[in-house]
Amino acid sequence: MTKEQIVKFIEKQKTAFISSVDENGFPVTRAMLAPRKIDGNDLYFSTNTSSKKIQHFLRNPNACVYFYQRGKIKYQGVMIKGTMQVCTDQPTKDEIWRFGDRFIYKKGVTDPDYCVLKFTCKSAEYYCDLKIEDFDF
Repeated sequence: MTKEQIVKFIEKQKTAFISSVDENGFPVTRAMLAPRKIDGNDLYFSTNTSSKKIQHFLRNPNACVYFYQRGKIKYQGVMIKGTMQVCTDQPTKDEIWRFGDRFIYKKGVTDPDYCVLKFTCKSAEYYCDLKIEDFDF
């Protein structure tokens, strides 16, 4: 599978599983909506600044994002390792903002509880039909 095929696979998914490392060194995984934007090796997610994962990423930017598609017979998964940056700057928030976000963030795009996570992919592992492919981004 190529990088382009991986991106197309990710674009079809509705859910991403994001893992951070907590203050005790344990992995913590959460389901989130799929990335809002994919730009080269970067995936952009919107989230709450007050979320525990924000503190995890500020302490330790190492992260993992997992996507999967389960069919009746075929299971595909992509695990991507990289680093997560917490973006609170207004230009990035403006770019990722969607109209429906106002239902969550009452103060709009400038809401202090709204931020963007920028995940930079370093390496990936693709799984399908009992086979694993490793590659660098």
